[in-house]
Amino acid sequence: MADIPTDLDWIRAAPEGEEGPGPWIEIAFGPGDLVYLRETSDPENVVTTTQKKWDAFVLGVQAGEFDHFAEIPDE
Repeated sequence: MADIPTDLDWIRAAPEGEEGPGPWIEIAFGPGDLVYLRETSDPENVVTTTQKKWDAFVLGVQAGEFDHFAEIPDE
């Protein structure tokens, strides 16, 4: 696993006005076109991807490509 830079500026993806401990996803944009992701409840477990892949993911979210993951099944 690649070394994680210690000076990353982590951005918390939490609902607006939410101050609690989460757990929340945090994102950091690092050197070499890398994007780092972690969960606040396990900050040592960091996933790394590229800016290009991150941008494609964000476009997919905006287009609703992952909405089926959030659907509540009928009971």
